[in-house]
Amino acid sequence: MKSDAFKHAAEAKDFSQTEALFSPEVVFRSPVVFKPYAGLEAVGVLLGTVVEVFEDFRYVDQVETGDTAVLVFEARVGERELNGVDILRFDAEGRIAEMMVMVRPLSGLNALAEEMGRRLGAVSG
Repeated sequence: MKSDAFKHAAEAKDFSQTEALFSPEVVFRSPVVFKPYAGLEAVGVLLGTVVEVFEDFRYVDQVETGDTAVLVFEARVGERELNGVDILRFDAEGRIAEMMVMVRPLSGLNALAEEMGRRLGAVSG
Protein backbone atom coordinates (compact mmCIF):
# COMPACT_ATOMS: atom_id res chain seq x y z
CA MET A 1 0.00 0.00 0.00
CA LYS A 2 1.12 3.57 -0.65
CA SER A 3 0.63 4.43 3.02
CA ASP A 4 2.93 1.69 4.35
CA ALA A 5 6.07 3.87 4.35
CA PHE A 6 4.28 6.62 6.30
CA LYS A 7 2.83 4.08 8.72
CA HIS A 8 6.26 2.58 9.40
CA ALA A 9 7.83 6.04 9.89
CA ALA A 10 5.11 7.01 12.38
CA GLU A 11 5.39 3.75 14.30
CA ALA A 12 9.20 4.10 14.41
CA LYS A 13 8.86 7.79 15.41
CA ASP A 14 11.26 8.61 12.58
CA PHE A 15 10.30 11.26 10.03
CA SER A 16 13.86 11.92 8.87
CA GLN A 17 12.89 11.02 5.28
CA THR A 18 10.17 13.63 4.80
CA GLU A 19 11.31 14.39 1.22
CA ALA A 20 10.64 10.80 0.21
CA LEU A 21 7.25 10.64 1.96
CA PHE A 22 5.77 14.06 1.24
CA SER A 23 5.27 16.30 -1.76
CA PRO A 24 7.22 19.59 -1.45
CA GLU A 25 3.84 21.38 -1.48
CA VAL A 26 2.27 19.11 1.16
CA VAL A 27 -0.67 20.54 3.07
CA PHE A 28 -1.23 19.44 6.70
CA ARG A 29 -4.68 19.93 8.23
CA SER A 30 -4.44 19.87 12.02
CA PRO A 31 -7.23 18.75 14.34
CA VAL A 32 -6.53 21.85 16.45
CA VAL A 33 -6.12 24.88 14.17
CA PHE A 34 -8.23 26.02 11.22
CA LYS A 35 -5.47 27.26 8.93
CA PRO A 36 -3.54 24.43 7.27
CA TYR A 37 0.24 24.17 7.46
CA ALA A 38 2.06 24.02 4.12
CA GLY A 39 5.43 22.68 3.03
CA LEU A 40 7.94 20.07 4.08
CA GLU A 41 9.57 22.13 6.82
CA ALA A 42 6.31 22.83 8.66
CA VAL A 43 5.15 19.23 8.38
CA GLY A 44 8.53 17.95 9.54
CA VAL A 45 8.42 20.13 12.67
CA LEU A 46 4.82 19.13 13.46
CA LEU A 47 5.36 15.40 13.01
CA GLY A 48 8.67 15.49 14.86
CA THR A 49 6.88 17.10 17.80
CA VAL A 50 3.77 14.91 17.76
CA VAL A 51 5.83 11.70 17.91
CA GLU A 52 7.31 13.01 21.16
CA VAL A 53 3.90 13.96 22.56
CA PHE A 54 2.03 10.73 21.75
CA GLU A 55 2.62 7.88 24.17
CA ASP A 56 1.68 4.25 23.46
CA PHE A 57 0.99 5.22 19.83
CA ARG A 58 -0.24 2.40 17.60
CA TYR A 59 -2.18 2.01 14.38
CA VAL A 60 -5.17 -0.28 14.72
CA ASP A 61 -6.52 -0.17 11.15
CA GLN A 62 -5.45 0.84 7.66
CA VAL A 63 -7.75 1.28 4.66
CA GLU A 64 -6.60 2.43 1.26
CA THR A 65 -8.27 2.93 -2.06
CA GLY A 66 -6.89 4.76 -5.08
CA ASP A 67 -4.96 7.81 -3.93
CA THR A 68 -6.47 8.00 -0.44
CA ALA A 69 -5.53 6.14 2.73
CA VAL A 70 -7.05 6.23 6.21
CA LEU A 71 -4.97 5.04 9.15
CA VAL A 72 -6.77 4.67 12.48
CA PHE A 73 -4.65 5.12 15.59
CA GLU A 74 -4.81 5.04 19.37
CA ALA A 75 -2.48 6.93 21.68
CA ARG A 76 -2.18 8.67 24.99
CA VAL A 77 -1.19 12.20 25.96
CA GLY A 78 -0.41 12.18 29.65
CA GLU A 79 -3.38 10.48 31.28
CA ARG A 80 -5.75 11.17 28.37
CA GLU A 81 -6.41 8.38 25.90
CA LEU A 82 -7.42 9.29 22.39
CA ASN A 83 -8.41 7.82 19.05
CA GLY A 84 -7.66 9.39 15.73
CA VAL A 85 -7.34 9.02 12.01
CA ASP A 86 -4.66 10.14 9.58
CA ILE A 87 -6.22 10.76 6.18
CA LEU A 88 -3.55 10.76 3.48
CA ARG A 89 -3.99 11.85 -0.13
CA PHE A 90 -1.23 10.99 -2.57
CA ASP A 91 0.07 12.81 -5.65
CA ALA A 92 0.92 11.22 -9.01
CA GLU A 93 4.43 10.33 -7.73
CA GLY A 94 2.98 8.45 -4.74
CA ARG A 95 4.02 11.08 -2.19
CA ILE A 96 1.64 12.53 0.38
CA ALA A 97 0.16 15.76 -0.98
CA GLU A 98 -2.34 16.28 1.82
CA MET A 99 -2.61 14.98 5.36
CA MET A 100 -5.60 15.59 7.59
CA VAL A 101 -5.68 14.44 11.22
CA MET A 102 -8.83 14.01 13.28
CA VAL A 103 -8.80 13.22 17.01
CA ARG A 104 -11.43 12.30 19.61
CA PRO A 105 -12.61 12.63 22.37
CA LEU A 106 -12.46 16.35 23.14
CA SER A 107 -10.53 15.73 26.37
CA GLY A 108 -7.81 13.92 24.39
CA LEU A 109 -7.78 16.62 21.71
CA ASN A 110 -7.46 19.32 24.39
CA ALA A 111 -4.54 17.49 26.01
CA LEU A 112 -2.86 17.15 22.60
CA ALA A 113 -3.42 20.83 21.75
CA GLU A 114 -2.05 21.98 25.09
CA GLU A 115 1.09 19.86 24.92
CA MET A 116 1.78 20.62 21.25
CA GLY A 117 1.34 24.34 21.96
CA ARG A 118 3.73 24.14 24.89
CA ARG A 119 6.42 22.33 22.90
CA LEU A 120 6.06 24.30 19.67
CA GLY A 121 6.01 27.53 21.66
CA ALA A 122 9.31 26.52 23.25
CA VAL A 123 10.78 25.84 19.80
CA SER A 124 9.67 29.13 18.27
CA GLY A 125 9.97 31.29 21.39
